[in-house]
Amino acid sequence: MRGTSRCAPFSDIMEKILIGKAVNAVGLKGELKIWNYSDSPEIYEITPEVYLGDTLHMVENVRTQKNMVILKLSGIDDRNAAEAAKGREIFITEDDLPELEEGEFYIRDLIGMEVREEDGGYVGVVTDVIQNTAQDLFEIRMENGKKGLIPKVDAFVKNIDGQTRTVTVRLQEGLLEL
Repeated sequence: MRGTSRCAPFSDIMEKILIGKAVNAVGLKGELKIWNYSDSPEIYEITPEVYLGDTLHMVENVRTQKNMVILKLSGIDDRNAAEAAKGREIFITEDDLPELEEGEFYIRDLIGMEVREEDGGYVGVVTDVIQNTAQDLFEIRMENGKKGLIPKVDAFVKNIDGQTRTVTVRLQEGLLEL
């Protein structure tokens, strides 16, 4: 993607969505190596501009190298500027989020959902979704203040209802006592 350089401060009115972090400079022309937090590196290809910290930059080029995203942003035109950006987070706005298929949810939308058993009994509230395991895990804060993990597999998670903000589960005895 090509675009003219346009930098603007971030407005507190919009919500920023964290999608990555600049971890290193690449080459001499201002490219950044990005640790991608999203489940798809394509988000960088379909988003014409991103925030690096609080500054808006046009996305000039995107490529992947192994599991890292290499990003060229407007206004970052040499290695020194790329080195200065190291450690800064990459954000998009809600408007830049791709539409999801029915039954799909962004993690940020799952956090705060009530977790209930199939019989309606209260289990807790989703506080996080852990994705660096074989299957996603819902981290739950239970009534007693303790945390538990529920694997996001059909055997345990029976339904996720975005309208009522409820996750319906079938728990095996002792699952949340680990």
